[in-house]
Parts: sequence; C-alpha cells; structure tokens
Amino acid sequence: MGVDISDIVARHPTSLKDHRGSIVAIDSYNVIYQFLSNIRQPDGTPLMDSQGRITSHISGLFYRSVTFMENGIRPLYVFDGKPSSLKDQTIAERKLIKEKHIAELEEARQLGEEERIRSLSSRINYITREIIEDSVRLLKLMGIPVIMAPSEGEAQASILNRNGLVNGVVSQDYDCLLFGAKIVFRNFVSSGRRKIPGKNFYVNIAPEYLDLEETLHLNAITQEQLISIGIMVGTDFNKGLDRVGAKTALNLIRKYGNIKEVLKAKDAYIERLDEIIDFFVNPPSIEKPEIRFERPDQASLVKYLCEERSFSEERILPYVEKIRDFAGSTAQSRLEHFF
Repeated sequence: MGVDISDIVARHPTSLKDHRGSIVAIDSYNVIYQFLSNIRQPDGTPLMDSQGRITSHISGLFYRSVTFMENGIRPLYVFDGKPSSLKDQTIAERKLIKEKHIAELEEARQLGEEERIRSLSSRINYITREIIEDSVRLLKLMGIPVIMAPSEGEAQASILNRNGLVNGVVSQDYDCLLFGAKIVFRNFVSSGRRKIPGKNFYVNIAPEYLDLEETLHLNAITQEQLISIGIMVGTDFNKGLDRVGAKTALNLIRKYGNIKEVLKAKDAYIERLDEIIDFFVNPPSIEKPEIRFERPDQASLVKYLCEERSFSEERILPYVEKIRDFAGSTAQSRLEHFF
C-alpha cells in the first residue's frame, strides 16, 4: 500500500528508451505481487506448471527482465528481509483483508459468479518461501544480481539510489522518496488502461518518473519535512492523522515547521514517532553491496524453464538468445565501474 503523497510529487513522463545504459534497482516484492495478480488463466487461477506449482512470478520476472535488457537497461532485484516491528499492525490488517477476500471467494464459487471469482482470485496472493527461491534461482541463471535486504526491500533499493550506485528505483510506491530515492520509476514498462482491483472502472497509466530533488524544491521543504508529511498522511508503519492528505499535511508543515509542532497544535499523537522517522532516515540496509552482472547460464536456464517448469522451449529460446546477446554486448564488471 505505502504512503499516498502523489498530490505533491514532481513527476515526468518517460520511457524505457530514455534510460538506455542505466542500472535500476527493482523492488522485487512490489513487482512479484503485480505478476501474481495479473498473470493468470481465464478462470482467474495463476499460471502453473505440470506439477501444479505457480509460475506467474517466473513468467513475469523472465519477460520483464528481457524487456529491460532489450532497451539497454541493467536490472538488479532487491528482496525484502525481516519486516520491522513497526509494520506489525499493517501486516495484521492485510491478513484480515485477505481472510475476508477468501471467504468472499468461497461464496462466489458456491454461487457460480465467474467474474467475481476472477476478481477476488487476483486479490488473494501470497509470496511464499518457494516463490522467492524460484525467483532468485531464475534471476541468477539469467546473470542478474540479487540483493537480500536486511528489512524493507524498497528501503534497500532506495539506499542504493541515494548512494549513487543505481540510476533509479523501479517501484509503484511513493515510500521510496521518503527513504531518499532520487528517482523512482512508476509504470515503467506499462501503458494503456488498467482496471482498478475490486472496482469496476479503469484508469489510464503511462511510464513516469518521480524526482525527489525537484519535489523538495517545488514545495520548499526538506527531506525530513517530506518524511513528516508522509507520516501525517499515513505509512505502512503508522496510521495518518484524520482527514489529512498530502496537500493539507504540506500546509501544516509550512505553518508549524515540523511534525512535533503540528501534533502539539492539533492535540494529536503518533505512536513510536521517533522510531518511524529514524527508520526512514536510517533504514536497515547494506550500504555498499558487491553487485556483479554475470553471463547467463543458457543451458541451465532453458532446462529450468522448460524441463522443470513447463515453459515452451520454442517460445523461450529466442528470449534466451536476447539475454546472451545483451550480456555479450556489455562488459561484465563490478557495478561501480559504470559510474
């Protein structure tokens, strides 16, 4: 879910071709949830191999990564570690919502409501240990680096960008800006109309990037004040103030200067406030991970996808060749050598 500060963020249209030669850190859980929700069979069930194991995430990661490579972009994937205790309430709330959807799905199946079954099925997703293991194995066979974050994946990806090790972060979440990501790519490989989950309407989407420095400049605020605005709106670590959106929070910061003065003026309280602020400023992370882009293991990749996970060899082979060509056209060296 993340924080909704969209109303005050500087954004610009973009495209993959505009970023040829870039290295991007991808918030893996963010994109895997998308794949599990969207890559499904007509009846709403996820893609599966011959043994009934889910492959939606494998398909999504494979073809998404090839798309990056075709456009001269080097992807690296960052996976979540242990969630902070600050997130306990959010996790509990999400569990309740998922249980509600499961009950509604069972009811829809009993009533034979096919459209409702498809809709609810796409909203009940679990990232299991097996899904993570599948994903990491696939990416390593493709020669793509993987980072296992100590805590939040989006925080680790943002720190890489904050420290100048990557050109941007690929994520749908605005939280990355609070963690200090300089550039955040949203809808990076998507465009057109997208159905809002659980609702009967569509929105037009297009690739865009969010610019942290420009956001701070346009709103005449500091990074710490942006974090305060996010906290007042509500994050994964706290409930926001009642009836306070991004623009209202911005006005409050302009008036009072900092979140503690705002809370004092409104006679409000946010539990563990100092911990939340510190988590955004100094999240658990690996400051300078060793990251190497390797040559793909073509034979093992084809074996894994086609023999073990039931993908069509005829369809897979041309994409494996594209991965090989991309690896062959670029020097394989440590990440810092590209800057």
